[in-house]
Amino acid sequence: MIRKIFVSLAAVLALWVAFAPAVSALAQPLEEVPPEDYACAAALLMEPESGQVIFEKNGDLKRPVASVTKIMTVLLALEAIDGGSLELEERVTVSPNAASMGGSQALLDAGEKQSAEALLQSVIVGSANDSAVALAEHMAGSVELFVERMNRRARELGMEDTRFINVTGLPGEGQYTTAHDVAVMARELCRHDLFFRYSGVWMYDFVHESGRVTRLSNTNKLIRLYDGCDGVKTGSTAAAGYCMAASAKRGNMRLIAVVLGSDSGRARFDAAARMLDYGFAAYRVYPVAEMGARVRGEARVTGGEKDSVPLRLGGDLTLLLKRGEEQKVTLEPEAPPILTAPVREGQTVGHVRVLMEGREVGRVPIVAAEDVGSLAFPGALGRTLHKWAMGK
Repeated sequence: MIRKIFVSLAAVLALWVAFAPAVSALAQPLEEVPPEDYACAAALLMEPESGQVIFEKNGDLKRPVASVTKIMTVLLALEAIDGGSLELEERVTVSPNAASMGGSQALLDAGEKQSAEALLQSVIVGSANDSAVALAEHMAGSVELFVERMNRRARELGMEDTRFINVTGLPGEGQYTTAHDVAVMARELCRHDLFFRYSGVWMYDFVHESGRVTRLSNTNKLIRLYDGCDGVKTGSTAAAGYCMAASAKRGNMRLIAVVLGSDSGRARFDAAARMLDYGFAAYRVYPVAEMGARVRGEARVTGGEKDSVPLRLGGDLTLLLKRGEEQKVTLEPEAPPILTAPVREGQTVGHVRVLMEGREVGRVPIVAAEDVGSLAFPGALGRTLHKWAMGK
């Protein structure tokens, strides 16, 4: 019976929750208030696999974030590489406009040609404004058109409190974002393995076309000071204060800490490190379901070429939980007692509700593992008579 099938499924899922790790998202932060008062204007700690926010401080406060803006610039470049519209070895000609950028620079010469990879690495490691503009102009034709792409991508990611006016984060009227939105774009950036090829580099010798070398050091000091830190981006201006998004991974869990508006670089790094410390100490990730896992037993089918159909899980689901709280997770199956042919492979036939202390935090679909066609009328009649004769 299908009810017995679900009992078996619940037992299997309970074992997954207890013994293996991964993650799932709740709508609200797991903690109503931060564990301490961090010395900054806004802060947020997120587990990026699920997008679950652990805690936040003024998470939706709109403010400038200086070079943290370049997270979106780098993200669009990586997406272009993945999509095939930009190649790492592609040559980029540096415009006078790009070479004129102030602030952090690779000290590009107007007219020099560089590979997209060299420019990208100089943005990730050294926060080079000139390289960011050179890439933007090359990819979109102009900075203005690239900024349009940035804002469009922000809307696609649900970054409702963000507006970009340039690709660098240099001061400008009307440019702002929030700790929450920074975490969202940092989370998206962390999906790209190529980013981590460069983000952990401490010193980078940028070789110009002329042979001149500009030595760039990583602006994210936590990659040397914090165990597991491998990105993401820092920034500072008078208006923004000292800002950063920091990514760190320990074991199977990654966390992103966002700190905006600290009074000093040291305070920014210290706050991010303490936030990450808290997250790694207090939380773990637990898998609830893995797509494609077979469910024991089979569901009954009426009117079909077969009397039953095997089932499997139609999605992944993991939970981010405080250590020791896995016993608060319960599973509640919901499905009809019998299916009617035809049944198609991949067809959703039910689901398991995942509850945390009685509150639903996710659903795992249960799908048919194969097709079961409808039985033609003569065949169906014959099968019915056979079962009757056999006393079934």
